[in-house]
Amino acid sequence: MLASVNTSLVFLAKPRLEDEARFFIEEEANPSDEPLDEFVVPPKPPIKLNSLPTGLRYAFLGDDPESPVIISDKLTQEQTFHLMAVLEKHQSAIGYSLQDLKGISPALCTHRIPTDPNIPPSREPQCRLNNAMREVVKKEVLKLLHVGIIYVLPHSEWVSPVQVVPKKEGMTVVQNEKSELIPQCTVIGWRMLIDYRNLNKAAKKDHFPLPFIDEMLERLANHSFFCFLDGYSGYHQIPFHHDDQSKTTFTCSYGTCVYHRMSFGLCNASTSFQRCMMSISSDMIGKTMEVFMDDFFVYGMPRRLRYGFAKV
Repeated sequence: MLASVNTSLVFLAKPRLEDEARFFIEEEANPSDEPLDEFVVPPKPPIKLNSLPTGLRYAFLGDDPESPVIISDKLTQEQTFHLMAVLEKHQSAIGYSLQDLKGISPALCTHRIPTDPNIPPSREPQCRLNNAMREVVKKEVLKLLHVGIIYVLPHSEWVSPVQVVPKKEGMTVVQNEKSELIPQCTVIGWRMLIDYRNLNKAAKKDHFPLPFIDEMLERLANHSFFCFLDGYSGYHQIPFHHDDQSKTTFTCSYGTCVYHRMSFGLCNASTSFQRCMMSISSDMIGKTMEVFMDDFFVYGMPRRLRYGFAKV
């Protein structure tokens, strides 16, 4: 699904990222560096329903406005009834926030970070951030602490810094100083990430292959019914092996924390996730299901779709 593109022409000087972000957190005149309160659980974020392209509509599991799913508007009433019955039966497997994550059992899959013993550990200092970026980091760290994805660890041989980068969406056109029209992504906020470049250099690479997308599309062709499932925060579903958790330590203004579950930015995270998903769905891949990372495609006749839903 292609994101809508805004091609409006703006004859302005190139704005700063801070001015462009609609949801940018205003810097306080006198910010206070208050310690993190790990025991105040933040409220569950509200469900935001975006506009849908032609051919799709929202449906709600159990008539609950907090449990939306997207279905085709071309389904008959009977088809919609059977589809919703299957989804409601397995509603516990559908999540809308980090609080809904149950994770994968460590007995099935854990992520390891084998490192080259000839490369010494790297302990980097924290990066300097402005007040707005520190607030973004604080909210993200608190959110991950409350759901158990990270925990505090004061001592570690590996320490990586936190970075804050613009979160972009859509496109606009601006005019630069030379009167040239330059396409530019619209900044809608900020995203926290961990700079694992030194750790990735020392990590031994996992060469597990990813599937070819063109071959997957060929297998999806000539089928009448499809279901597309997205693994919400898929990487956070897989736990780290206990011996390697300390290698994910990151530092920020509020201390040093470690990931309990697999984090983004690690060089072997994608292959670990693909291996885990293929091991779970190995009896269905190429028959009624295709898996590419955290995207699941279930296809075939309605009876097969119901079995595919139950499997996923």
